[in-house]
Amino acid sequence: MNLSKSKYCDAVQCNKLLWLEEHLPDQKKEVSNQSTLDNGTEVGKVAKDLFGKHIDIAFQEDLQRMIEDTKQALKHDNVVITEASFFYQDNFCSVDILVKNNHDIEIYEVKSSTEMKDIYLDDIAYQVYILLHLGYSIKKATIVYLNSNYVRKGELELTKLFHMEEVLDIVLRKQEEVKRKIGEIDSCINQQKELEQEIGMHCVHPYECPYFEYCTRNLPVNNIFQMRGMQNRSKFKFYQQGIYLYQDLLQEDISWKLKQQIEFELYDKRPIVNKEKIKEFLNTLSYPLYFLDFETFQQPIPMYDGVKPYMQIPFQYSLHYIEKENLDLKHQEFLAAADMDPRRSLAEQLVKDIPLNVCVLAYNMSFEKTIIKNLAYLYPDLSNHLMNIHDHIQDLMIPFYNRDYYTKDMHGSYSIKYVLPALFPNEPSLNYHNLDMIHNGSEAMNSYANLKTLSEEEQILVRKNLLKYCGLDTYAMVKIWEKLKQVVDE
Repeated sequence: MNLSKSKYCDAVQCNKLLWLEEHLPDQKKEVSNQSTLDNGTEVGKVAKDLFGKHIDIAFQEDLQRMIEDTKQALKHDNVVITEASFFYQDNFCSVDILVKNNHDIEIYEVKSSTEMKDIYLDDIAYQVYILLHLGYSIKKATIVYLNSNYVRKGELELTKLFHMEEVLDIVLRKQEEVKRKIGEIDSCINQQKELEQEIGMHCVHPYECPYFEYCTRNLPVNNIFQMRGMQNRSKFKFYQQGIYLYQDLLQEDISWKLKQQIEFELYDKRPIVNKEKIKEFLNTLSYPLYFLDFETFQQPIPMYDGVKPYMQIPFQYSLHYIEKENLDLKHQEFLAAADMDPRRSLAEQLVKDIPLNVCVLAYNMSFEKTIIKNLAYLYPDLSNHLMNIHDHIQDLMIPFYNRDYYTKDMHGSYSIKYVLPALFPNEPSLNYHNLDMIHNGSEAMNSYANLKTLSEEEQILVRKNLLKYCGLDTYAMVKIWEKLKQVVDE
């Protein structure tokens, strides 16, 4: 096989991962988020201008054409080449950015992350291995990643947007390791019998493995990897000690919430309904009562002033409200246009829709409060009203987070996506799976981010479904609130 830098990094994580890719690809479960791939493409495209004028080696299915184009570009004494491509003994790589100064080569590996990761060193070490064996003189090997503290003000400043970390010394010390690993990969790939590999942290770090379900297929039901609320490191630590069944975990030093979850799963216990605590919570609420939910998207490359890489940018909200007890439920909503910074228009509409000094309910309120606080900082003329909303927000999640209301069907989670079906198992109108096109926050984020690339007809359809999705979020909150009132009165 032709080994690429991505396949090499897969093997660094786990040899069996590469073997499964080659021999049992049909067992693969999709775990990658398309937005992550899109972010990598966007960041790589912008980074190509870091060193000014450059020659771009266009991708082609015929790798040899890319290699030949690279050789032609390297005939210049001083040149910047993006996607420069090389091949040595079945090992192929494309260098994100290559700078040639006379006979010296500098290579830059671009990442869409905001932090350095060990796997990046393996990635660039593999590239250096190939270039060194082809006779090139490597002067620099640098990891390029996003500066999380950069805030855009006016034109994009690439030298401030990106952080560069020189790693040549580390990479040169890894060359024997790369050589051994390549030999190991060749041996593993050519093996017909399935590789034996114990599961461990490498199954989830640095990336979630798409074959984890396959590798754990023989574990019994109610095993530790089906638990929510426990860190992966703890799960694998228990597993390596032979402790992975729910009943065995009950004897271990784990939190009371985890023990409670296990007991409910094993013994089908009756729901917990602490009426006194729920009543205390409900008594903190007052009319008029507003139910608020935001949808946001992220930009790896900030396109608007005042935005950092991956900052949450609100583009939509839904607002259900009841002005007085026994009055009808009302609804307001906002969805920004696709070709603009949505924050100002959203903030202006929000202060029109939510009066001063009213009780506002959110689910997991820290998210909504952060969004509003950022808007207040950004727009001083709206700040007083926005911070008044912020200061009057309460969290509908509290009774479920505290386990004052808990059922087996919540599976240890207090997320609204688990709480809602547990409380209303037979109501299709409250089932997110019954929505068209958009069923969760990630899909909403991606749909809005890509909206401007769609035709007018497609945009109308997507906007319609975005409104339905966000509207269900706040309507679900209303139904949960009503359910809490009902159980207290029973």
